[in-house]
Amino acid sequence: MEQTLVLVKPDGVQRGLVGEIVTRLERRGLKLLGMKFMQVSRELASTHYEAHVGKPFYEGLVSYITSSPIVAMVWEGKDAIQIVRTTMGATNAATAAPGTIRGDFAVEIGRNLVHGSDGVESAAREVSLFFKADELVNWSRETDRWIRE
Repeated sequence: MEQTLVLVKPDGVQRGLVGEIVTRLERRGLKLLGMKFMQVSRELASTHYEAHVGKPFYEGLVSYITSSPIVAMVWEGKDAIQIVRTTMGATNAATAAPGTIRGDFAVEIGRNLVHGSDGVESAAREVSLFFKADELVNWSRETDRWIRE
């Protein structure tokens, strides 16, 4: 099973969309392994966004993610990364399809509500930045047999 990190960014928290986002991921058949409400430190933000150091938008990313609390989550499932990314919609909210989180609730790229890991390696890295191993709960869900073959 694949694991991925999802962050409900400050705009999603401030707009009261945490429950909606969790519901959409649960309805897709993903299993929640960990969740925390937290204030991101500048140090964590800098590490999380280190691939963007030197880019013109880097400082804005760090300032924004540290501006208000977020909800960090780890989701698990077959093809979890792609399922999350499809459910979130395009990064640019203006082009995100209706029915996606961004397509239904966001209007611009700088306030696009959620972050999801973009690959297996980045998911492993990002999960370890936001969660210790003992903060994730490996559990059996009775409905899994109705979700997967």
